[in-house]
Amino acid sequence: METHGTVARLHGMLESRVISCTELTKAYLDAVGRDNAALNAYVKATPEAALETARRVDEKIAAGQPLAPLEGIPMTLKDNISTKGIETTCCSRMLRGYVPIYDATVWKVLKGQNAVLLGKTNMDEFAMGSTCENSCFGGAGNPRDPGRVAGGSSGGVAAAVAGNLAAYGLGSDTGGSIREPASFCGAVGFKPTYGAVSRYGLVAFASSFDQIGPIAQSVEDAALVYDAVARRDPMDPTSSGSRGAVSPALGKNVRGLKIGVPKEYFDGIRSDVAQALQKAAGLWRSLGAEFVELSMPSVRLGLPIYYILACAEASSNLGRYDGIRYGYCTPHYADRDEMVCRTRSEGFGPEVKRRILLGTYVLSAGYYDAYYKKAQNLRGAVVRAFDRAFGECDLMMTPTVPVTAFKKGRKTTDPVENYQTDICTVPVNIAGLPAVSLPCGAGRDGMPVGMQLIGPRFSETALLNAAFRYEQAAGEAPYRVDGMGVRL
Repeated sequence: METHGTVARLHGMLESRVISCTELTKAYLDAVGRDNAALNAYVKATPEAALETARRVDEKIAAGQPLAPLEGIPMTLKDNISTKGIETTCCSRMLRGYVPIYDATVWKVLKGQNAVLLGKTNMDEFAMGSTCENSCFGGAGNPRDPGRVAGGSSGGVAAAVAGNLAAYGLGSDTGGSIREPASFCGAVGFKPTYGAVSRYGLVAFASSFDQIGPIAQSVEDAALVYDAVARRDPMDPTSSGSRGAVSPALGKNVRGLKIGVPKEYFDGIRSDVAQALQKAAGLWRSLGAEFVELSMPSVRLGLPIYYILACAEASSNLGRYDGIRYGYCTPHYADRDEMVCRTRSEGFGPEVKRRILLGTYVLSAGYYDAYYKKAQNLRGAVVRAFDRAFGECDLMMTPTVPVTAFKKGRKTTDPVENYQTDICTVPVNIAGLPAVSLPCGAGRDGMPVGMQLIGPRFSETALLNAAFRYEQAAGEAPYRVDGMGVRL
């Protein structure tokens, strides 16, 4: 028997004793061992810890105790989420061999619910990239076509979930790093409101943009994971928690829902992506939703705003990697200054160094006002533009990415072209809004197309309910790859 491995389905199988948690975990571990060579989704497997957790869950089942929704479900974590006693590298030479002494809050919560961690997954180095090719372990492949990119930076999580090597995973989203790989791989990727999920234990890239969220095989699964990890955390001063459980509210009628369509998001997208979204709009209308045309000129400035501010924050956050306290240290140096210089030159990859240099430049004397301060002011303009737009509509529909997954190596030679892949996702992070990407068809190359739904701050319930109703109406089965993934 094969299974798509949705959280809801696996939970039912465990509670009805169709399969034991140990058997389920072994099936996923076998799938990782068999298929990961093609995808390079996992950079570290944790079979011993997974099987030990599975044993505890089986003891609960045998004792007739009820299971929490995520208890015993095999899952994965992006390799920038701290795991006590398990190497966390951010897929950078700088952190090879680094073993945290504490758990990130999200993992502490899930571990307390007996989530089965299969391993840590691949990513762009320090979450900087849109293809998952900026990794010291090599890039992750797309389950639909391993010769294409999985998207970034959470490409390993998306590849593992879409390739059925994990039921769900947690990634991080700084400028689209959950939604873009979900779009490329045909999964559901959910970026919550900034502050809804604790960032404690997430290795920082750009602290005012970073947000942890799930990549899953269905909207219901994404809601279940969000409900588990969205809570106020005193260890994160920006944490506010959620405004209520989402999964019990799924399935409500969306008749009369006003969906805004900002025209700026559709400028320059590929024709087959536009056609998939037009077809999705027809389905929305059949559900009773209404469309509202919007104009938001300020979102055109999203990319320069994002890359100025995010790189500035990265140059500050990554200053701690100096070879003195932890991480890589060059073996050959004459004095302290040379040690720091050589350590950072050898430890960081090209993309990370590029962004540190850009961030340092915009913060330097003589350029701060011209770039950083102006970008901060324009960030406020984007926030106000969304506020005005949500006065006219309930949610917005846009492409997640203007294209489908492209061939590996295609965009690594042109950083600017690579950055433009983020054009539809970065405004959400600038404004701190929730957004979800879900499959809405295929492009002319047969690769998945993602539809992005955006909501006001803390509108997770309405946002995921709308996505759930669309998914039900579309009949989108969880993403499948023949001959790949777990087999039970």
